[in-house]
Amino acid sequence: MDTARYRPDWLTFRRFAAFTTALTATLIALGVYTSATGSGLACSAQWPLCDNGLLPQTIPSFIEWFHRLVAMVTGFFILGTVGWAWRADTARRTKLAATLSVVLLPLQVSIGAVTVTLNGWLPNGYSPPTQSAHLLVALSIFTALVATTLFAYDGHHRTSALVRTRRALLASLAFLPVSVLFSRAPGLLAYTPGAQATFVLTSLPVFAALVGAVYWAGRAEMDRVRLATYPVVGLVFVHVLLGRDLLIYTGSVRLLNLGVLAAAFLALAGVTWAAYQQEGGPTPTQGLTSSD
Repeated sequence: MDTARYRPDWLTFRRFAAFTTALTATLIALGVYTSATGSGLACSAQWPLCDNGLLPQTIPSFIEWFHRLVAMVTGFFILGTVGWAWRADTARRTKLAATLSVVLLPLQVSIGAVTVTLNGWLPNGYSPPTQSAHLLVALSIFTALVATTLFAYDGHHRTSALVRTRRALLASLAFLPVSVLFSRAPGLLAYTPGAQATFVLTSLPVFAALVGAVYWAGRAEMDRVRLATYPVVGLVFVHVLLGRDLLIYTGSVRLLNLGVLAAAFLALAGVTWAAYQQEGGPTPTQGLTSSD
């Protein structure tokens, strides 16, 4: 069946995958907010029901219920992305990246059920180790979807890849300080549930842009830039993890976090400068307005 007849021309696989990726990032932030407010247990440790029924009865229950609703919708979008990838004429790596996201989905759902204790069967389900595993699997799904979206760009020429590499690095450099502002490291803002969710929403785009920079640098044959970006991706990933409850945030952990951020920013500034200097490219300001 030719499904192209049943969808608008603007709805391409790449845009659908990008929307699914953005929706997944939003779900992760919503999950962090739900966890930070303690609403994960608001439905009386029931899953998938809430307050002995389908609909919540209190505001905390509504937060947990709404998180589950968004998770369900996101899951269907992930399934749709995988189905489209396999039905369409996409590259093998696009199919594999999309498939990885859906393979991890049952694990994520299962851990989510454990965090609300599966109707009380697992009294210690709502604990930092379980929440950490929940976050790690979510980040893995998000990364697989980022890769799926990037791989859908196949066919662009080298000049386009060069411009995209520079833009991705510059965007990461610009938005990393925003992520830092909402993190626990500087201590400038109270680390409220809203701040924690905002931290995730500002950190994941930085991480995604860096993954994109690695991919586009490879397409542009900028091997040194690509290799130099890998450590920055790792540092930002650690920054995201330290922003959650993987460790008790002691003074030593805060110093570690600040060190990771300093190293990430300096390395990112260096690799961004190198990308704009290669082959006599435009200045960073010009790079933002150049067209593919």
